[in-house]
Amino acid sequence: MPISRRDLLAVSTALPAAAISHSLDSKVAHVDILRTPDSVTAFVDRRTVPLTRQGSRWTASGIAIYAEPQQENIPLRIEAATLSRVRLRWRANIPESWRILSDAWERSYGDLEWRCMSGDRALPWYFLAFDGQATHAYGVRTGAAAFAFWQVDPDGISLWLDVRNGGSAVQLGGRLLDAVTITSYRGAGGESTFASAQRFCRELCTSPRLPAEPVYGGNNWYYAYGENCSATDILRDTALMAELAPAGTNRPFMVIDDGWSPVNTTGPWDRGNERFPDMPGLAASMKKQGVRPGIWLRPLLTRAAVPESARLRFAPGSRDSLLDPTVPENLETVRNDIRRIAGWGFELIKHDYTSFDLLGRWGSHMGAELTDPGWHFADRARTTAEITLALYRAIREAAGDALIIGCNTFGHLGAGIFELQRTGDDTSGTDFDRTRRMGVNTLAFRMPQHRAFFDLDADCAPVTPNLQWDLASRWLDLVAHSSTALFVSPDPKALTPESRNAIRRAFATASKPQRSAEAIDWMENTTPARWRIGAKSTEFDWYPPDGASLFAD
Repeated sequence: MPISRRDLLAVSTALPAAAISHSLDSKVAHVDILRTPDSVTAFVDRRTVPLTRQGSRWTASGIAIYAEPQQENIPLRIEAATLSRVRLRWRANIPESWRILSDAWERSYGDLEWRCMSGDRALPWYFLAFDGQATHAYGVRTGAAAFAFWQVDPDGISLWLDVRNGGSAVQLGGRLLDAVTITSYRGAGGESTFASAQRFCRELCTSPRLPAEPVYGGNNWYYAYGENCSATDILRDTALMAELAPAGTNRPFMVIDDGWSPVNTTGPWDRGNERFPDMPGLAASMKKQGVRPGIWLRPLLTRAAVPESARLRFAPGSRDSLLDPTVPENLETVRNDIRRIAGWGFELIKHDYTSFDLLGRWGSHMGAELTDPGWHFADRARTTAEITLALYRAIREAAGDALIIGCNTFGHLGAGIFELQRTGDDTSGTDFDRTRRMGVNTLAFRMPQHRAFFDLDADCAPVTPNLQWDLASRWLDLVAHSSTALFVSPDPKALTPESRNAIRRAFATASKPQRSAEAIDWMENTTPARWRIGAKSTEFDWYPPDGASLFAD
């Protein structure tokens, strides 16, 4: 058999025997990265700093990277005065047969899929590699102090760590940063790609924080959209949730989405507007009807007076201020807002926009460059990941016993802190093409994180006059049987005896523990149609007779 270019390269560079645990006739093509990297490079702004190896320590110009392999992982520590990025490289002969599935920085945007190798592509947090026989996995554990992404090309695997503070180099001042813990998983032949992905996600998050019972109920966003809602409307929706929920101790939630604060989408979060005059009274009335009250907020955006020095740079000249969470007074404002809302009696708090408000970009636009270069937080001594973790932990502590849903948050950093995570971009009450693209995709491809990182929320099942009921009911049915959180968003004008009964059946199913649904055709379809639900295989047709719309939202 002729030797390929990559085989020749592997021989000529004298790779360690442990580097490649496959051969041309092997059934399992696994690449070992739990060994000393072949090179480590540091970056300060745009300046490249090649590092020299001394055992498991890599040094140059006052920078030291410690990467000592353990039995099942590599803890990576960094010591430096100033630093932007670190790249670790493991040279290896990567099989051409690999099909790769990456995670996303925060929510997914209908863009998750198994793909062929692309050496330029940034693979956030972790990736799976299917070699035709088994599924292998490579990642960093949740709760990292750096943003991490991988790259895979024919000649090796790279791990990039972004340790910047905003868009500028972090000023560590020589302190030792426990940056990430690198780990990998060697798949076994005969194990499904889904089972391998589940197993690896459990290894990435060793202490998830999960709800005591399945979460289900209502959310008013996808028919009200923050404009046409009031306390009276919420009490009407609450009565509907109570009516359609099954009897028992696991009561449904009713989540008040955007539209209750004095200025839509914007704080201060210390009172409701004229349509929501008594927030504690509203929460109490919802509880009297047998429903658990929930609420939405955007904690870093406010119209309250904030000194310029305490603002993030992404709201110049605006009446609204984005709070810099490294300013102690701002972090205390967030804590006080969360404590107040929990004190009003809300038992579920959905906080939104923190990834966009912190970095000024949606996750789909981040790629290898998370934010605009050149800016920094007020406190320059911590990485953006550390700052984000501090914010998330402050929210968690202030919420007390209330459940937390992170939306537009970094799931890899919220894991172990939040009970639930909105893992995909918005579904839609006006366009089912968007619900299919965003909802079905994130439910399928983020499902391995369910109950490993948090309980997954693939977003609402809207029931509105603008949606074809036969399509909307399929999404409702799948989410109800998936074991993930189910939130319905029913417009009163769209309710019929048929849709009421469908929601009633969905609630009866979603309120009880279930086995996670599995997308059977996720390697062939970005919006999988064939699902394993319990012991049965079920097929869903997600498209109208004329196919997808050219003008999808």
